[in-house]
Amino acid sequence: MGKAKQKHRVRDSATGRYASKQKSLPKTSASGFNGTLNLEKSAPALRQALLSWYGEQGRDLPWRRSRDPYAIWISEIMLQQTQVKTVRPYYQRWLAMFPTVTELAQAEQQTVLKAWEGLGYYARARNLHKAAQLIVEQHNGVFPREFEDAIALPGIGRTTAGGILSAAYDLPVAILDGNVKRVLARLVALPQPPAKAINRLWQLSEQILDPQQPRDFNQAIMDLGATLCTRHQPSCLLCPWQPHCAAYHQNLQSELPMTESRAPLPHKQIGVAVIYDNDGRILIDRRKQEGLLGGLWEFPGGKIEPNEAVEDCVKREIKEELDIEIQVNDRLITVNHAYSHFKVTLNVFNCTHLSGEPKPIECDEIKWVTLDEIESYPFPKANGQIIDAIKEQAMQNS
Repeated sequence: MGKAKQKHRVRDSATGRYASKQKSLPKTSASGFNGTLNLEKSAPALRQALLSWYGEQGRDLPWRRSRDPYAIWISEIMLQQTQVKTVRPYYQRWLAMFPTVTELAQAEQQTVLKAWEGLGYYARARNLHKAAQLIVEQHNGVFPREFEDAIALPGIGRTTAGGILSAAYDLPVAILDGNVKRVLARLVALPQPPAKAINRLWQLSEQILDPQQPRDFNQAIMDLGATLCTRHQPSCLLCPWQPHCAAYHQNLQSELPMTESRAPLPHKQIGVAVIYDNDGRILIDRRKQEGLLGGLWEFPGGKIEPNEAVEDCVKREIKEELDIEIQVNDRLITVNHAYSHFKVTLNVFNCTHLSGEPKPIECDEIKWVTLDEIESYPFPKANGQIIDAIKEQAMQNS
């Protein structure tokens, strides 16, 4: 017995893993923990340990210094599927441009999209704009305190509402973002992927939430997942929940949460035209409001059909979308970009306008713009590389 116990305690300092694994048998720690968790009994100790750790190790983030519901709401939306280091400068610039919900509501959508440019998932910006208008119209310009009113706003789901209401108003509303899912899945050694156990995870999050300090608790559990209970090589030796963690005591922390196999992302080949007129202006179009990049400007083009030459695709798409004839010249740049559910390769060609008046057949608006003017329009991130290539080409030709 003594030897087996010693093997349980030995860990590799580089990987955080135990030297030996016995996944089928829960181990008993020195404190008597046997690998399973009674959350009802353990909740008070878990709350105390986490809040104590958070008081010393919690992250200093700009939105945590504010109790303004508007600023907190903006941060919560920006942080959806976006890293903290990316959000920081956008958050500061956004509040400088739109310091109140009223000013956001009154702004033009194109101005809002331009401020969001580069953050991706542009539906978030469109929903922020719509929600701001509803808050002004229906809630006197103040983010609602009631959960039902919060989730009724565009772009706000259950966990976002919980994050805003707990942080802004210190209301006991649970959250369940990616970090929290991972922490809870390890805490109870969840025997299935989180996506198949959402109801169970919500139940755990609600049970474990500290009703007296919900603001600090929700921020603490997010920090725990972001800094210690990370996806790879979790820092279990520093974790305040280690004594209670079923995954740790069963040596499963590197295997949990369980994952589901994903199908390869579809890859689309796109032909794109940078069309010049006789005055050197460039044709751009604004996408329809619906869809992934709704409302943003782009260089026209479309999907390459099977067995179709790229140049033929560009000519065909421009005729179908804008009803003009063009000459396809040399290749400007090839851009590879990945979205959440698919990948694209943009095959971009310099083109010359030959005949016809452009019509917005497949888009909301078209414009001829100079290279200097193009910076004032909101473009998807991948198009930024095209703009850089156009500028470099212009410098070489000057």
